[in-house]
Amino acid sequence: MKSLRSWFPAVFLSSLLLLAACGGNSDSESDSSGDEGGDDSETATKEVSIGMNNWAENIAVSNMWKVILEEEGYDVELKNVEKGVLYEALAGGDIDIGMEIWLPNTDGSFYDQYEEEIDWRETWYEGTELGLVVPSYMEDINTIEDLNKNADQFEDNQIFGIDSGASIMSLTEDAISEYDLDFSLAASSEGSMMTELKGAIEDEEPIVVTLWTPHWAFSEMDLKFLEDTKGVYGESEDISYAARLGLEEDSPEVVEMFDKFKLNDQQLGNLMSSINEADTEEEGAQAWVDENQDVVDEWIQ
Repeated sequence: MKSLRSWFPAVFLSSLLLLAACGGNSDSESDSSGDEGGDDSETATKEVSIGMNNWAENIAVSNMWKVILEEEGYDVELKNVEKGVLYEALAGGDIDIGMEIWLPNTDGSFYDQYEEEIDWRETWYEGTELGLVVPSYMEDINTIEDLNKNADQFEDNQIFGIDSGASIMSLTEDAISEYDLDFSLAASSEGSMMTELKGAIEDEEPIVVTLWTPHWAFSEMDLKFLEDTKGVYGESEDISYAARLGLEEDSPEVVEMFDKFKLNDQQLGNLMSSINEADTEEEGAQAWVDENQDVVDEWIQ
C-alpha cells in the first residue's frame, strides 16, 4: 500500500505533462493554420483593368501589358472603350489604366476637362505625328490644300476616318472647316479604314485617310502625310499613360512598372507587326514579350 501511494503521484504528474504537451501541439497547429490563412490572403489574385481603344498601337501595348501582368500574377481585364468613354471611366474610377494619352494637343481637351480627376502619369513614347495621309503615288497631292485642287480624282470626296469619338476625328472636322475642303469625313473603325486603304492601294486608286505615327501601316505601305500648312493637327506629341486616382496607393508596384515603361519607334513597330501577323492579338503580344524579355525586365524589376 505504501508503494502504491508513492507510485500514484508519479503517474498523475506524467498525465499532466502529457496533457500539457497535447495542448501545446493544439495551439501550435492553430497558430500554423492561422499563418496559412494569412499566406492565402497575401497570395490572392490581384486585378487590373486597362481601357483599350481601337488604335493599332493601343491594342498592341494593352495586350503586351496583359501578358506581362498575368505572368506577374495579376488578373487583367481589357475593356474596349472609345476615347471619350475612357476618360470618363478613369475619372469615375471604373478603369484603372488608360494606355494612350496624346498631349499637349490631341487629347488636350480631355486633359482640361479631367485635369483634377485623373492621375496623369509618365511618357512612354516620344515623337508622334497625325493628320491626313495619302499613298505616295498621288504625286499631285502633297498638302491639304491640294485636296480641293484635285477633288475630281475622288469618286465620293470622302476622307476615311476611324471611330467618331477619337480626337483625330474632331481635328479632321476642324481641318475640313479651316481649309474649306469640299470633302466629308466618314467615321468607321480603324480596321475598316485600313481595309479601304489597302484596297485602294492594290488598285492604285486615290484615297485620303486619317492616320498617325506610330502605326504599322507605314512599314508595310508607301504613304505620306499631307503638309498641314495651317497647323490644325498641331506639333509632334508624346504618348503617356494615365491612371485612376488612388491606383498608386492601391497597387504601387503596378504604377512603378508602368512608370518605367518606354518604347522607341523600332520596338513599338515590331510589337505592332508581331500582333498584326499573329492569329490573335494576345499571341502576337506573347511572341514579342518572349523575344524582348530583357526590355521587359527593365520595367518589372
